[in-house]
Amino acid sequence: MASAASVSDKAPADLVELGRIVSAYGVRGWVKVQPHSPGGEALLSGDIWWLRAPVPPGSTGALPLARPMRVTASRPQGATVVAQLDANTDRDVAEAFKAYTVWVSRADFPSSDEDEYYWIDLIGCSVFGEHEGQPALIGIVQDVVDNGAHGILRVVRHKADDSGVLQPLLSAKGRPLEELVPFVAAHVHTVDLSNKRLYSNWPVDL
Repeated sequence: MASAASVSDKAPADLVELGRIVSAYGVRGWVKVQPHSPGGEALLSGDIWWLRAPVPPGSTGALPLARPMRVTASRPQGATVVAQLDANTDRDVAEAFKAYTVWVSRADFPSSDEDEYYWIDLIGCSVFGEHEGQPALIGIVQDVVDNGAHGILRVVRHKADDSGVLQPLLSAKGRPLEELVPFVAAHVHTVDLSNKRLYSNWPVDL
């Protein structure tokens, strides 16, 4: 199997995990990837995929090093993406990548349309709702999930302590409190990615 010619072995600092290889595809060495988000546009646009081996159960060490693979062909296949890596034509080699995660540099993502956002860019944003007609912090986006119609922000409630540092709010059982905010224009009216802030009309119970 050929190596990814002229591709640096040093992984970029902005790698984003986009999917997981679930199996080989066909008999010509292609792999099938289950994307983490619908569409898989960033996977299909990436010329280089960085693969990480699965972490053994119970492991607490650092993630395995990622290895670069040149994507010589790719296409959507139902809800998955299939691709040929490094011009490999051996199904057994492709099968050996099962359970590897697929990472792509954020810099390689295609440009998004106006009023469209990559979910990875929303994670870590502070979300503000409304309390008595005024903006009030709800919390920080922990994840974005898809309900089939639109994205939903999973927001972990936060509040500033006496020194102004944001701290997660916990339930009586010590678990982080969460809000689920639909990521639709009817609720989230302003997206300020440069300052990592989202403004909404979602009611905030302080």
